[in-house]
Amino acid sequence: MTNSNRLQLTWISYFSYALTGALVIVTGMVMGNIAEYFNLPVSSMSNTFTFLNAGILISIFLNAWLMEIIPLKTQLRFGFVLMLLAVAGLMLGHSIALFSVSMFVLGLVSGITMSIGTFLITHIYEGRSRGARLLFTDSFFSMAGMIFPMLAAWMLARTVEWYWVYASIGIVYVAIFALTFGCDFPVLGKKAVETSQPVAKEKWGIGVLFLAIAALCYILGQLGFISWVPEYAKGLGLSLNDAGELVSNFWMSYMIGMWAFSFILRFFDLQRILTVLAGLATVLMYFFINGNPEHMAWFILTLGFFSSAIYTSIITLGSQQTRVASPKLVNFILTCGTVGTMLTFIVTGPIVASHGTKAALMTANGLYAVVFIMCLVLGFVSRHRQNATATAVH
Repeated sequence: MTNSNRLQLTWISYFSYALTGALVIVTGMVMGNIAEYFNLPVSSMSNTFTFLNAGILISIFLNAWLMEIIPLKTQLRFGFVLMLLAVAGLMLGHSIALFSVSMFVLGLVSGITMSIGTFLITHIYEGRSRGARLLFTDSFFSMAGMIFPMLAAWMLARTVEWYWVYASIGIVYVAIFALTFGCDFPVLGKKAVETSQPVAKEKWGIGVLFLAIAALCYILGQLGFISWVPEYAKGLGLSLNDAGELVSNFWMSYMIGMWAFSFILRFFDLQRILTVLAGLATVLMYFFINGNPEHMAWFILTLGFFSSAIYTSIITLGSQQTRVASPKLVNFILTCGTVGTMLTFIVTGPIVASHGTKAALMTANGLYAVVFIMCLVLGFVSRHRQNATATAVH
């Protein structure tokens, strides 16, 4: 593979994460305007965004098999057509049913591109550079999550219709579509056999189960925590602005942490540093919840920094459990994490209703502790070291 081809595939991966980050995080900015557009209460409108998450989950799950049937380039180009149809549906449709269908299609497109982007990074890069590169790729999710809400606020303040926000997000996919030209993609499935590319058929091992549990618990814990931090902070007497600042500080330090660890991870064994980071994150979250409220800002800053590398390290370790990165394995870990996203309010909502926001935060803390235990136990069964050695020998 030429350097220019590798660079194109890498940028496709970057933009795939940016697309998902923009679609998911911009929701809170436009929800009120969309509710007003359809003359519905915001509480009812929020439920329709479940179609976006459902589309992401379904496409990531199914693409583990579709990647071996439909060429990656074909999927990305077909996704461009779906993106155009979805945005057109948002702009031209005036029914909540068409809006829901369009959001579901956007979710499908997002999930397909994100699963392909993740696989490309795990396929192109080896060893410790894989984890560092995947972490840098994930930073584009946070970067888009910072840029597009600001863009949405600017547009909405100037009475631009909300659907133009989604049209602007579509520009990210235009970049992905353009990069598919003059670019060769990895060949998977039966066609890989025909072109004499080796296809690894290995048992995943028990370590993959530990990583799957860790991925689900981490995303569920993270989103369950950050979703209820504002309400918890207001209950302690903080103003709405101060509560919002806590969340902003978390994501800011999270992105800085991604950039820092994309360099740091190259010098450490991934399983060991992942265990240390999961343990630190668990302790920091505990002190945020139970410590002095005056120190909450510092605890959430350090929590964001040290937890930033956990999820991508889990995915990277999963890809290293076989000698050749398996798309099914990578998508399985991604699917488990996405299930955590879907469960966020299903799990935490009843806890808040019965026991308050602190109980929801403590539940999230418990989930982080499970992540630490899974990472610790993984050290006894992980195959990433022997597979790295085998790859180096060959």
